[in-house]
Amino acid sequence: MDESPLEQHEQAEHAEHAAHSGDPFIIRVSVTIAVLAVIAAGISSLENVEAGSALSKLSEANLSQNKASDTWSHYQAERIKKAIYDAVVLQAPEKAQEAHGQAKSYDEGSKQIESEARKLESEVEGSQEESRTHEHRHHRLTLAATFLHVGIAVSTIAIIARGQRWPWYMALLLGVAGIAVAASAYALH
Repeated sequence: MDESPLEQHEQAEHAEHAAHSGDPFIIRVSVTIAVLAVIAAGISSLENVEAGSALSKLSEANLSQNKASDTWSHYQAERIKKAIYDAVVLQAPEKAQEAHGQAKSYDEGSKQIESEARKLESEVEGSQEESRTHEHRHHRLTLAATFLHVGIAVSTIAIIARGQRWPWYMALLLGVAGIAVAASAYALH
């Protein structure tokens, strides 16, 4: 839920105008709006960072998966070559020694290639897990920003309905909930 810097500036400006009214309650509500707007802006920035990190890790996973697929193809080619030389050993005894040496060479090479392919697959799993973690954080931060934005909107009801405290208390509650949800994005993972 992206909020433009202009919108946040406008909210702070409205709060400033309300603060000039002189009513201490309106001043408290105005300060609450300004604080919630600043916190919402910070959380929205973190939300964008986490979304970018999730996409970046997913791209890394896809790249590693492509490399792993290529490496497995190379591994299979090496195994086929070894099988051909093994067949030569059985079919042409006069070429058995040379063919056996070639088969052994391809066998050793394929073991290194297999090790590399398994390493790449492990990187895929790691990058996918990191992507899921960043995505989870992004979703939690989106929820947190939503709580804060709703809190800002509810705070304005307290200004409009001069003297009504319940909207302000509700806004404070929504602000605390937003901060708690944002903190949980990093505490749970």
